[in-house]
Amino acid sequence: MTTATAGQALRKHPFVQTFGEPQIAKLAALARETTFERDQVIFREGDECSEFYLIVSGLVALEIAAPGHTFRIQTLRGGDEFGWSAMLMGRGKHFQARALERVAALAFQGADLIKACQQDAAFGYAFMHRLLEVVSERLQATRLQLLDMYSPIAKKAGA
Repeated sequence: MTTATAGQALRKHPFVQTFGEPQIAKLAALARETTFERDQVIFREGDECSEFYLIVSGLVALEIAAPGHTFRIQTLRGGDEFGWSAMLMGRGKHFQARALERVAALAFQGADLIKACQQDAAFGYAFMHRLLEVVSERLQATRLQLLDMYSPIAKKAGA
């Protein structure tokens, strides 16, 4: 993927909706096109995957694997993002990510993103502010799943 093609894909992606043109260009220069096939595990909980992804098309399940069962926390689609923990360098993933159908995405190395954030404060602020929104959305999705699984009303409905 060329920087121009990545820039076109990025301009359509909600993640960069509040970014200025220089910030989109900086991000486009770091982008790599990638695909995942149906049922491919992109990373497992605890893996040290160093990439952050912006989904262009397809569906990705964020899951928590437990002995004998996998709990889906959230289903992501084109316009969503995942792999934010790549920005924590050396920390394991908090979820398992699995393609539910063929996925096209833009991938970014966490180390490259960190370097770009350190070198350009405006880019770093815009990127980290948006990333914090993503983390907040994941926490809320996890919270709602827990409420659904463990609330007394849910237990009665499932009985």
